[in-house]
Amino acid sequence: MASFPPRVNEKEIVRSRTIGELLAPATPFEKKCGRENWTVAFAPDGSYFAWSQGHRTVKLVPWSQCLKNFLLHGSKNVNNSSSLRLARQNSDGGQKNKPCEHIIDCGDIVWSLAFGSSVPEKQSRCVNIEWHRFRFGQDQLLLASGLNNGRIKIWDVYTGKLLLNLVDHTEVVRDLTFAPDGSLILVSASRDKTLRVWDLKDDGNMMKVLRGHPNWVYSCAFSPDSTMLCSVGASKAVFLWNMDKYTMIRKLEGHHHDVVACDFSPDGALLATASYDTRVYIWDPHNGTILMEFGHLFPPPTPIFAGGANDRWVRSVAFSHDGLHVASLADDKMVRFWRIDEDYPVQVAPLSNGLCCAFSTDGSILAAGTHDGNVYFWATPRQVPSLQHLCRMSIRRLMPTHEVQELPVPFKVLEFLSYRV
Repeated sequence: MASFPPRVNEKEIVRSRTIGELLAPATPFEKKCGRENWTVAFAPDGSYFAWSQGHRTVKLVPWSQCLKNFLLHGSKNVNNSSSLRLARQNSDGGQKNKPCEHIIDCGDIVWSLAFGSSVPEKQSRCVNIEWHRFRFGQDQLLLASGLNNGRIKIWDVYTGKLLLNLVDHTEVVRDLTFAPDGSLILVSASRDKTLRVWDLKDDGNMMKVLRGHPNWVYSCAFSPDSTMLCSVGASKAVFLWNMDKYTMIRKLEGHHHDVVACDFSPDGALLATASYDTRVYIWDPHNGTILMEFGHLFPPPTPIFAGGANDRWVRSVAFSHDGLHVASLADDKMVRFWRIDEDYPVQVAPLSNGLCCAFSTDGSILAAGTHDGNVYFWATPRQVPSLQHLCRMSIRRLMPTHEVQELPVPFKVLEFLSYRV
């Protein structure tokens, strides 16, 4: 069994440059379990980076300061280094929004994190509520944490204070995602087989429960225009939801094992899903077709072997903000960077016991969390997008596939616009 197609020379694949690492402090606990870093997240404006250090602790660090430390002190950066500690300002002071470091005790094991930012013009969907506990301004930045006990805690990023405690799930909250439109609509995915929709502008009111998963829900992701949600889980499940009507659009079929991660491309035209079946699929979410397969084991395993313990479980997947690259993290101690038009990785990096990954806001760095609570950072493939690709992304942000297919343009152009080239 190999990690690359036979025609690919592994020695010729570019190795990613290490940017730095953040090491979790030595735990005061005797337990070996509970240190896992299940989630890493970058703030939408690039101001903060957050990760779960294990044992119910979340660390919030100013991202620009973190990068400066990597440059000044080399790639290694221990979590409790004094160079990362900044003075904390009062929330009512003139420097409220100046990034400050915070260590947050969430009270239970943290499985998921998500940043959310507010747009004041976006009104709550609950029109009958005239009074709210919280008035979220334009400069508001929130952090949601999903816990082992089924609770979701909402924190003020600038002060580290707890704002809301959302209670309704009965099992682990495995993933969280905010709507990108600034409405502060939050969706949570849980092992209780449900997704729940929360309106934080309505003081965290739970608006809807999305049911349909036969087993655990592992991950969820909004499309860039916030109209569609993808959720993935055990039993090969990949579901697409209409977030205006809160109804299921379709179920995507093709994986042979649990599907554990998903992410939309920046223009919403593509959807990446990662599964324990050793594969990452790139889908057209508008018609449910598979456009590309990124294999992590060769020759490709049969459905029976792919559905079992194949030693190549893909743990995480993320779309880069350039719309050209995808990152995946698997159990074969490797991080892979893919181009959307190539079936082999264009860049790789070594990583043992990886669990999650995320691109920085500008797409230049990938962060990956591990079983021991640490985070590692690499430079991502850099490529100037072609004018054709930029035009394609601009069109696809506005037009779904069925509308593209009706354009009076040559067939080759339709193929390109549909990501079939």
